[in-house]
Amino acid sequence: MAVDRDHVLRSAAALLTRKSTATMDEVARAAGISRATLHRHFAGRDALVRALEALGIAECEAALDAARLDEGPASEAVRRLVRELEPAAGLLSFLYTENQLFEGDGQHAGWARLDTRIAALFRRGQQGGEFRIDLTPPWLTEALFGLMASAAWVVQSGKVAPNDFHHMIVELLLGGALRREEP
Repeated sequence: MAVDRDHVLRSAAALLTRKSTATMDEVARAAGISRATLHRHFAGRDALVRALEALGIAECEAALDAARLDEGPASEAVRRLVRELEPAAGLLSFLYTENQLFEGDGQHAGWARLDTRIAALFRRGQQGGEFRIDLTPPWLTEALFGLMASAAWVVQSGKVAPNDFHHMIVELLLGGALRREEP
């Protein structure tokens, strides 16, 4: 019987977003396969996390494409982006806490591509007079990722309704980023 790698990755992502310390045995059970089968596909936790990283980056790049970041006002593009990223938020929340993904020379180039595209959106909003210029595009990009991770966590923990996910992120991010007229 062939193992569906995508199913295994998505099962692992679902489990690890709820329990980041899950063992490989728990991941195998969640995917409905044996530990030996899991280890044939992923030599260890690091290999699994790296595969999840690639999946997360691919999902984010697809969300950025779907959000049409160059169309309309930048604030509306941010709203679309959060909506498109929402299905990947749990996985992003898990990946956001995996420090080994962001250390050293082995960092996946996909993160830089994502950062560049999202920062360009915030820069466009600044150049158009929509966003504050005292908050740098890299900072706003990190704030977006941090809010996504935090919102995914509070929704998953049951402290906040899933329907509030988009509103919480967009209102807090744009409420702080929007340029205000001086009194």
